Amino acid sequence: MALILLDKTDGIATITLNRPEAMNALSHGLRTELFDACQDIAQDDDIRAVIVTGAGERAFTAGLDLKELGEQGLGAATDQNPARNPCRALESLNIPVIGAINGVAITGGFELALACDIRIASTNARFADTHARVGIIPGWGLSQKLSRFIGLSRACELSFTGQFLDAQTACDWGLVNHVYAAEELMPKARALAADIASIDPEFLKAYKKLIFDGYDRSFKDALVLEKQTTDAWNGNVSADDVEKRRQAIIERGRKLKG
Repeated sequence: MALILLDKTDGIATITLNRPEAMNALSHGLRTELFDACQDIAQDDDIRAVIVTGAGERAFTAGLDLKELGEQGLGAATDQNPARNPCRALESLNIPVIGAINGVAITGGFELALACDIRIASTNARFADTHARVGIIPGWGLSQKLSRFIGLSRACELSFTGQFLDAQTACDWGLVNHVYAAEELMPKARALAADIASIDPEFLKAYKKLIFDGYDRSFKDALVLEKQTTDAWNGNVSADDVEKRRQAIIERGRKLKG
Protein backbone atom coordinates (compact mmCIF):
# COMPACT_ATOMS: atom_id res chain seq x y z
CA MET A 1 0.00 0.00 0.00
CA ALA A 2 1.26 3.46 -0.90
CA LEU A 3 2.01 5.48 2.23
CA ILE A 4 1.69 8.74 0.30
CA LEU A 5 -1.02 9.41 -2.25
CA LEU A 6 -0.17 12.07 -4.83
CA ASP A 7 -2.84 13.56 -7.05
CA LYS A 8 -2.10 16.24 -9.63
CA THR A 9 -5.15 17.94 -11.13
CA ASP A 10 -5.57 21.37 -12.75
CA GLY A 11 -2.21 22.66 -11.56
CA ILE A 12 -2.79 21.56 -7.95
CA ALA A 13 -0.92 18.70 -6.26
CA THR A 14 -2.58 16.99 -3.30
CA ILE A 15 -0.38 14.97 -0.94
CA THR A 16 -2.28 12.61 1.36
CA LEU A 17 -0.54 10.93 4.29
CA ASN A 18 -1.92 7.41 3.96
CA ARG A 19 -1.55 5.41 7.19
CA PRO A 20 -5.02 5.93 8.67
CA GLU A 21 -4.78 2.73 10.72
CA ALA A 22 -1.74 4.25 12.48
CA MET A 23 -3.10 7.83 12.62
CA ASN A 24 -0.86 8.64 9.65
CA ALA A 25 2.26 8.34 11.81
CA LEU A 26 5.43 9.48 10.08
CA SER A 27 7.25 6.18 9.64
CA HIS A 28 10.54 6.01 7.77
CA GLY A 29 8.72 4.65 4.74
CA LEU A 30 6.13 7.43 4.75
CA ARG A 31 8.78 10.11 5.12
CA THR A 32 10.70 8.66 2.18
CA GLU A 33 7.59 8.62 0.00
CA LEU A 34 6.75 12.18 1.05
CA PHE A 35 10.17 13.34 -0.07
CA ASP A 36 9.71 11.53 -3.39
CA ALA A 37 6.34 13.25 -3.85
CA CYS A 38 7.90 16.66 -3.16
CA GLN A 39 10.65 15.93 -5.67
CA ASP A 40 8.03 14.96 -8.24
CA ILE A 41 6.14 18.20 -7.62
CA ALA A 42 9.32 20.32 -7.75
CA GLN A 43 10.10 18.95 -11.21
CA ASP A 44 6.60 19.57 -12.58
CA ASP A 45 6.27 23.10 -13.93
CA ASP A 46 2.50 22.69 -14.27
CA ILE A 47 1.98 22.50 -10.50
CA ARG A 48 1.28 25.88 -8.93
CA ALA A 49 0.02 24.99 -5.45
CA VAL A 50 0.15 22.05 -3.04
CA ILE A 51 -2.35 20.70 -0.50
CA VAL A 52 -1.18 18.40 2.30
CA THR A 53 -3.72 16.40 4.30
CA GLY A 54 -4.19 13.09 6.09
CA ALA A 55 -6.26 10.05 5.16
CA GLY A 56 -9.44 9.66 7.20
CA GLU A 57 -10.91 12.10 9.70
CA ARG A 58 -9.08 11.09 12.90
CA ALA A 59 -5.59 12.36 12.19
CA PHE A 60 -3.58 14.74 10.05
CA THR A 61 -0.62 12.91 11.54
CA ALA A 62 0.25 11.75 15.05
CA GLY A 63 3.93 12.54 14.38
CA LEU A 64 6.92 10.24 14.31
CA ASP A 65 6.26 6.54 14.71
CA LEU A 66 7.24 6.03 18.38
CA LYS A 67 7.61 2.28 17.90
CA GLU A 68 10.25 2.92 15.25
CA LEU A 69 11.98 5.48 17.49
CA GLY A 70 12.11 2.88 20.27
CA GLU A 71 13.70 0.37 17.94
CA GLN A 72 15.95 2.62 15.85
CA GLY A 73 16.88 5.50 18.16
CA LEU A 74 16.13 9.24 18.04
CA GLY A 75 18.05 10.15 14.90
CA ALA A 76 14.89 10.89 12.92
CA ALA A 77 13.84 13.56 15.43
CA THR A 78 16.81 15.77 14.60
CA ASP A 79 17.72 14.70 11.04
CA GLN A 80 17.66 17.76 8.77
CA ASN A 81 17.95 15.89 5.47
CA PRO A 82 14.76 16.53 3.43
CA ALA A 83 14.84 12.88 2.33
CA ARG A 84 14.07 11.93 5.94
CA ASN A 85 12.70 15.15 7.46
CA PRO A 86 9.18 15.84 6.12
CA CYS A 87 9.19 19.46 7.29
CA ARG A 88 12.33 20.21 5.30
CA ALA A 89 10.84 18.36 2.32
CA LEU A 90 7.78 20.64 2.34
CA GLU A 91 9.84 23.75 3.03
CA SER A 92 12.02 22.99 -0.01
CA LEU A 93 9.05 23.61 -2.32
CA ASN A 94 9.09 27.07 -3.90
CA ILE A 95 5.33 27.14 -4.50
CA PRO A 96 2.58 27.73 -1.90
CA VAL A 97 1.76 24.81 0.41
CA ILE A 98 -1.66 24.58 2.08
CA GLY A 99 -2.06 22.36 5.11
CA ALA A 100 -5.60 20.94 5.24
CA ILE A 101 -5.57 19.76 8.84
CA ASN A 102 -8.27 17.11 8.95
CA GLY A 103 -7.67 15.64 12.44
CA VAL A 104 -5.14 15.62 15.23
CA ALA A 105 -1.67 17.06 14.56
CA ILE A 106 0.51 15.86 17.40
CA THR A 107 4.17 16.62 18.15
CA GLY A 108 5.99 15.89 14.86
CA GLY A 109 2.60 16.18 13.18
CA PHE A 110 2.21 19.63 14.72
CA GLU A 111 5.62 20.49 13.30
CA LEU A 112 4.53 19.26 9.86
CA ALA A 113 1.45 21.49 10.05
CA LEU A 114 3.70 24.45 10.92
CA ALA A 115 5.83 23.67 7.84
CA CYS A 116 2.84 24.53 5.61
CA ASP A 117 2.58 28.11 4.36
CA ILE A 118 -1.18 28.35 4.96
CA ARG A 119 -3.22 26.24 7.37
CA ILE A 120 -6.95 25.56 7.31
CA ALA A 121 -8.64 23.04 9.58
CA SER A 122 -11.70 20.89 9.97
CA THR A 123 -13.69 20.92 13.19
CA ASN A 124 -12.03 17.55 13.90
CA ALA A 125 -8.57 19.13 14.04
CA ARG A 126 -6.69 19.40 17.30
CA PHE A 127 -3.07 20.35 17.92
CA ALA A 128 -0.74 19.17 20.67
CA ASP A 129 2.96 19.54 21.42
CA THR A 130 3.71 16.47 23.53
CA HIS A 131 7.51 16.71 23.27
CA ALA A 132 7.73 17.40 27.01
CA ARG A 133 5.57 14.35 27.77
CA VAL A 134 7.72 12.12 25.56
CA GLY A 135 10.97 13.69 26.78
CA ILE A 136 12.30 14.60 23.33
CA ILE A 137 13.33 18.15 22.38
CA PRO A 138 11.78 19.13 19.02
CA GLY A 139 14.17 19.16 16.09
CA TRP A 140 11.92 20.15 13.18
CA GLY A 141 11.25 23.78 14.15
CA LEU A 142 8.34 23.79 16.58
CA SER A 143 10.21 25.34 19.51
CA GLN A 144 10.94 28.45 17.43
CA LYS A 145 7.99 28.64 15.04
CA LEU A 146 5.11 28.20 17.47
CA SER A 147 5.90 31.26 19.59
CA ARG A 148 6.28 33.36 16.44
CA PHE A 149 2.85 32.26 15.21
CA ILE A 150 0.75 32.48 18.39
CA GLY A 151 2.88 34.42 20.89
CA LEU A 152 5.38 33.36 23.53
CA SER A 153 3.01 32.85 26.46
CA ARG A 154 0.52 30.73 24.54
CA ALA A 155 3.30 28.65 23.01
CA CYS A 156 4.83 28.05 26.43
CA GLU A 157 1.50 26.89 27.83
CA LEU A 158 1.01 24.37 25.02
CA SER A 159 4.59 23.10 25.07
CA PHE A 160 4.94 22.88 28.85
CA THR A 161 1.65 21.01 29.34
CA GLY A 162 1.09 18.94 26.20
CA GLN A 163 -2.55 20.03 26.25
CA PHE A 164 -4.66 19.86 23.11
CA LEU A 165 -5.70 23.00 21.24
CA ASP A 166 -9.04 22.74 19.46
CA ALA A 167 -9.56 23.98 15.91
CA GLN A 168 -11.62 27.07 16.74
CA THR A 169 -9.17 28.26 19.39
CA ALA A 170 -6.32 27.62 16.95
CA CYS A 171 -8.15 29.88 14.50
CA ASP A 172 -8.77 32.54 17.15
CA TRP A 173 -5.07 32.49 17.98
CA GLY A 174 -4.01 32.81 14.33
CA LEU A 175 -2.55 29.32 13.98
CA VAL A 176 -5.04 28.40 11.25
CA ASN A 177 -6.85 30.73 8.88
CA HIS A 178 -10.25 29.05 8.70
CA VAL A 179 -12.23 26.19 10.27
CA TYR A 180 -14.69 24.13 8.25
CA ALA A 181 -16.96 21.13 8.74
CA ALA A 182 -15.11 17.91 7.92
CA GLU A 183 -16.90 17.39 4.60
CA GLU A 184 -16.12 20.96 3.52
CA LEU A 185 -12.39 20.92 4.27
CA MET A 186 -11.02 19.50 1.03
CA PRO A 187 -13.41 21.40 -1.29
CA LYS A 188 -12.40 24.60 0.51
CA ALA A 189 -8.72 23.65 0.28
CA ARG A 190 -9.03 22.99 -3.45
CA ALA A 191 -10.87 26.28 -3.99
CA LEU A 192 -8.13 28.16 -2.14
CA ALA A 193 -5.43 26.34 -4.09
CA ALA A 194 -7.21 27.10 -7.38
CA ASP A 195 -7.35 30.79 -6.47
CA ILE A 196 -3.62 30.76 -5.73
CA ALA A 197 -2.92 28.81 -8.93
CA SER A 198 -4.52 31.59 -10.97
CA ILE A 199 -1.58 33.88 -10.13
CA ASP A 200 1.46 33.99 -12.42
CA PRO A 201 3.62 31.07 -11.18
CA GLU A 202 6.97 32.81 -11.48
CA PHE A 203 5.63 35.77 -9.53
CA LEU A 204 4.34 33.44 -6.80
CA LYS A 205 7.74 31.79 -6.45
CA ALA A 206 9.49 35.15 -6.17
CA TYR A 207 6.92 36.50 -3.71
CA LYS A 208 7.05 33.40 -1.50
CA LYS A 209 10.85 33.59 -1.41
CA LEU A 210 10.74 37.27 -0.44
CA ILE A 211 8.22 36.68 2.36
CA PHE A 212 10.08 33.77 3.92
CA ASP A 213 13.58 35.16 3.45
CA GLY A 214 12.42 38.41 5.02
CA TYR A 215 10.73 36.61 7.91
CA ASP A 216 14.12 35.25 8.93
CA ARG A 217 15.64 38.74 9.19
CA SER A 218 15.19 41.78 11.38
CA PHE A 219 12.46 44.15 10.21
CA LYS A 220 15.03 46.70 9.06
CA ASP A 221 17.01 44.14 7.06
CA ALA A 222 13.80 42.65 5.64
CA LEU A 223 12.81 46.05 4.25
CA VAL A 224 16.21 46.30 2.56
CA LEU A 225 15.61 42.87 1.04
CA GLU A 226 12.17 43.97 -0.16
CA LYS A 227 13.67 47.04 -1.86
CA GLN A 228 16.32 44.92 -3.60
CA THR A 229 13.73 42.39 -4.75
CA THR A 230 11.31 45.10 -5.86
CA ASP A 231 13.93 46.87 -7.95
CA ALA A 232 14.99 43.63 -9.64
CA TRP A 233 11.45 42.42 -10.37
CA ASN A 234 9.50 45.59 -11.10
CA GLY A 235 12.12 46.84 -13.51
CA ASN A 236 10.98 44.11 -15.88
CA VAL A 237 7.25 44.92 -15.61
CA SER A 238 5.94 47.14 -18.41
CA ALA A 239 3.03 49.58 -18.29
CA ASP A 240 1.23 47.30 -20.74
CA ASP A 241 1.65 44.37 -18.34
CA VAL A 242 0.10 46.41 -15.54
CA GLU A 243 -2.86 47.45 -17.71
CA LYS A 244 -3.56 43.86 -18.79
CA ARG A 245 -3.53 42.68 -15.20
CA ARG A 246 -5.70 45.60 -14.10
CA GLN A 247 -8.32 44.54 -16.63
CA ALA A 248 -8.04 40.93 -15.43
CA ILE A 249 -8.62 42.06 -11.84
CA ILE A 250 -11.75 43.97 -12.90
CA GLU A 251 -13.05 40.93 -14.77
CA ARG A 252 -12.34 38.66 -11.79
CA GLY A 253 -14.27 41.04 -9.55
CA ARG A 254 -17.26 40.90 -11.88
CA LYS A 255 -17.23 37.10 -11.85
CA LEU A 256 -17.03 36.99 -8.07
CA LYS A 257 -19.99 39.37 -7.76
CA GLY A 258 -21.94 37.32 -10.26
